[in-house]
Amino acid sequence: MTDRPRLSVCMAAYNGARFIAAQVASVLRQLGSDDELIVADDASTDETVRVLEGFRDPRLRVLRHVRNSGVVKAFESALRQATGEIVFLCDQDDVWREDKVASVLLAFQSAPGTTLVLTNGELMDGEGNSLGKTLYTSPHLPLGAAANLIRNRYQGSAMAFRREILEAALPFPEGIPMHDSWIGLVNALVGRALYLPQSLILYRRHENNATSRQHGPIHRMIAQRWNLLTALASRRKALARARKALRRARPLSEEISSLDRRTREAR
Repeated sequence: MTDRPRLSVCMAAYNGARFIAAQVASVLRQLGSDDELIVADDASTDETVRVLEGFRDPRLRVLRHVRNSGVVKAFESALRQATGEIVFLCDQDDVWREDKVASVLLAFQSAPGTTLVLTNGELMDGEGNSLGKTLYTSPHLPLGAAANLIRNRYQGSAMAFRREILEAALPFPEGIPMHDSWIGLVNALVGRALYLPQSLILYRRHENNATSRQHGPIHRMIAQRWNLLTALASRRKALARARKALRRARPLSEEISSLDRRTREAR
C-alpha cells in the first residue's frame, strides 16, 4: 500500500489482556508495511504488554508508562509519537471491520477538504455478541463546535483525522474531559468533519469501559465545558497555523485514488 498516505493508529491500553489481541490483529491486517500502530500501555498490572509483544510485528510499538496516568494522558503519549499523515484512534477492546481503513480513506478522498472522518459502530457485549444497537442512531450528526460543547458526538475509537489537526491539538490542555472531545472541537474550528453512518467498528460495552455512558453532575459538566472554552482561546495561534497548513496541504485524492478502485472491486 505505497500509493496512499502513511497511517498512524494510536491506542491507549490498561489491563486489556482479555480483548486486546483481537483488536490489534484486526488493525494490523489493514495496515501497510510503512504504517504504524502505537500503543501506550498505562502501567498495566495484567498480561497486556506480554500479549502485545507476542505479535512480534515491526509496525507495532509499545510505550510503557511507569505510573498510571489515565486515558487522556495515555492517548497523548501515543499521539506524540505518531508520524503518519492520517491518524486513527483506537480502543483496546473493540474490533475493526475489515473495510474500515479503506472506507475511511475513500471518504477523505471523495470529499475534498475533509480533515476528520467519524464513523458509526455496532455495539457488542463482553462476549462479542451483538447488542442490536449502534453508537449513533441518526444518519446525520451535528459536528460543529457549538453543538459539541453542549454534547460531545466525537467517539474517539471511531475517528481518523489529518496530521494538521493533531499538531494543533497537542499538547492536550489540563482539565479537558476527554481527548476525543478536544480533538473534535479543534477540528471544528480549523477543518471540516464528515460522518459516515456505516458501522466500521465493533464497539464493546462491558463493565471495564474507560468511558462511562452516564452524564456526570451538572456542575462538573459546566466546569469541563469552561475548561474546553478557555483551552481553545489559549490556542488561537496554533489554530491559525493549522488553518494555513491545511490550505497549503495536497489533497488526499491525489494520494489514494487506487483505494477507490480496490474498494469498489471488493464490493
